[in-house]
Amino acid sequence: MAGEYKELYEGWKRDPEGFWGKAAETIDWYKPADKVFDEDAGVYGRWFAGAECNTCYNAVDRHVEAGRGDQDAIIYDSPITGTKARYSYSDVKKQVEGLAAVLLDQGVEKGDRVIIYMPMIPQASFAMLACARIGAIHSVVFGGFAANELATRLNDAKPKAIVSSSCGIEPNRTIAYKPLLDEAIELATHKPSALIIFQRDQLSCDLTEERDVDYARAVDAVIAEGRSVPCVPVAATDPLYILYTSGTTGQPKGVVRDNGGHLVALNWSMQYLYDIKPGEVFWAASDVGWVVGHSYIVYAPMIYGATTVLFEGKPVGTPDAGTFWRVINEYNVAALFTAPTAFRAIKKEDPKGEFIAKYDLSCLRTLFLAGERADPDTVQWAEDMLKVPVIDHWWQTETGWAIAANPVGVELLPVVHGSPTVAMPGYDVQIVGADGHPVPANEMGNIVIKLPMAPGNLPGLWQNDERFRTSYLDEFPGYYQTGDAGYMDENGYLYIMSRTDDIINVAGHRLSTGAMEEVLSAHPDVAECAVIGIADKLKGQLPAGFVVLKTGVDRAPIDIEKELIGLVREKIGPVAAFKIAVAVDRLPKTRSGKILRGTMRAIADHEDYRMPATIDDPAILDEIEHALREHGI
Repeated sequence: MAGEYKELYEGWKRDPEGFWGKAAETIDWYKPADKVFDEDAGVYGRWFAGAECNTCYNAVDRHVEAGRGDQDAIIYDSPITGTKARYSYSDVKKQVEGLAAVLLDQGVEKGDRVIIYMPMIPQASFAMLACARIGAIHSVVFGGFAANELATRLNDAKPKAIVSSSCGIEPNRTIAYKPLLDEAIELATHKPSALIIFQRDQLSCDLTEERDVDYARAVDAVIAEGRSVPCVPVAATDPLYILYTSGTTGQPKGVVRDNGGHLVALNWSMQYLYDIKPGEVFWAASDVGWVVGHSYIVYAPMIYGATTVLFEGKPVGTPDAGTFWRVINEYNVAALFTAPTAFRAIKKEDPKGEFIAKYDLSCLRTLFLAGERADPDTVQWAEDMLKVPVIDHWWQTETGWAIAANPVGVELLPVVHGSPTVAMPGYDVQIVGADGHPVPANEMGNIVIKLPMAPGNLPGLWQNDERFRTSYLDEFPGYYQTGDAGYMDENGYLYIMSRTDDIINVAGHRLSTGAMEEVLSAHPDVAECAVIGIADKLKGQLPAGFVVLKTGVDRAPIDIEKELIGLVREKIGPVAAFKIAVAVDRLPKTRSGKILRGTMRAIADHEDYRMPATIDDPAILDEIEHALREHGI
């Protein structure tokens, strides 16, 4: 592979510290780094050791000071509520300073944690930036999570305050947040001292006088006073945020993102990966509760000085399959970044692309897909309909930005359907076998990244270095284990084929089947269970729960299945999309008692499979196939 990408990648490999040191020149520092990379710090080393910076200053203040305060920073579009708003960089500064003052008044200080439990409204972005401004560490929890999921995060992060909203709004229902918050606090052993609640017109909530603060009233009062809140310098290695990702045991892992490496990597990516220029409009159609929302709705576009779109809606049904095209047309969007699920939904509703013809999309240069494997059919449809490059790229909550991509801002490499293209600077990606040795090109293996990780990647888990080591580093010493399996071809193109653990990908949301199994097994009629992810054309994967009922249960299995579906919805949340519960007589197991989930998944997906040599009773597989058929799968 010749060309500019190869030159860039090999230049990084020759001198990684020189490469990232130069990239760091685009960031404003209070104090430059003593070392670009300190290999003796942290678990595997730390980037920009000794430097001091502030993420909010780089995302907001410096653009205002540079005379670009009137430029749009955030465009808010909510077809669900019929609301549109634009916030310039100066507007954002005013709102963020106001909320930062309110947080300070509630006793939040540098290093304290703040949980943000918000829908897709501008105040969610303001809350993240306000925490960054005062050196507090935010942890955003997606509004679709149930109370007990929120409680586990309260106990782990131990926040001083929670910033939330009175409700979240879906196309067909309104979700009251305050009861969920109150229940989570009741369940949690750690009790935050303050709740700052943004009241929405669609559904307000009662506030308790001794603990709850009215967000808008408090912020407006600060702004009326003309009070300023300066950005607090923090170490580049200090945490900016904690983002919880499902663990294989169901106990969430708090992925930490530091300030300095995050600033440098995201700023670099906007130019070289996404080919965006300052002032252009970039739209990541995701949610602030997920890593894509952190990186590419809130932080990267604003650090870079672009305009970001914050969209509260769905690709279909708000009001139709043309809503994405309306937004692109209306706001002159240069690049769209979303999950393949969104395009599968649009394709299902409008297979001929009739809505596309109603809008002028000449402003759109590129479509980026991530969050799950982009199936070739969907990529081809998007290419045919939009007539722009459709770029699949691969990254994780842990990495914070793309491991493998097609670097459009460097050069557009040939697009190969089914591949997120090639490794980016910062990532030495290798395919190894179970013994840790490299495997030949085109051979399946474990996808690993040679340490150190790139700037912006997790330096560890929140207050749990040991779990970080055991989860990611111990299996292949000297490498980060991605948990994905796949192969690399002779041209360096990467192919991600499956997860190597029990995390499943539902519409771009990584969810733990282990957590769902815990919920199912808690039902009084369930003896044992297994949850697998089965292929779904729309969402990528859907969880399916297989349960063996206790002896002597004389209720109709269909009634229990309905209860189990409701239970997972209550305990994990609607985000799990759990709709398939199947009562079976037995689960297929090895002679040592290990449930053969992979074989069950192959049966559900109608794939060829080899009879496991260690299976206890092969007849059980026929029983599983029969049960799935009866459930229409």
